[in-house]
Amino acid sequence: MSALPVSLQTVGLLLLSNVFMTFAWYGHLKNLADRPWWVAALVSWGIALAEYLLQVPANRIGHASGAFTLAQLKITQEVLTLLVFVPFAVLYMKQPLKLDYLWAALCLVGAVYFIFRSA
Repeated sequence: MSALPVSLQTVGLLLLSNVFMTFAWYGHLKNLADRPWWVAALVSWGIALAEYLLQVPANRIGHASGAFTLAQLKITQEVLTLLVFVPFAVLYMKQPLKLDYLWAALCLVGAVYFIFRSA
């Protein structure tokens, strides 16, 4: 991975971690709805371990290199969360695509602007 720019390593790992996070947090609503909550929690914890194995190095790489401040890492995480969640909700969970997702994204654009403007 060292051949990739630090920002790409960080964002790539955060993106992958978000995929695992989204399935850990919400996938059980579709796949384990007929199981007790504690079964869903145990399965989710297993999936979340993969998320943490990607997210922790991503944050360390981005922060230790000086490529991202703490606030920039957080806002990047939130943007990626929405980018992963919307397709997950629409394609996997069969939820309707809402205009509210666009408004949420526009709010995040503002957050990105304010957090990254002094970089």
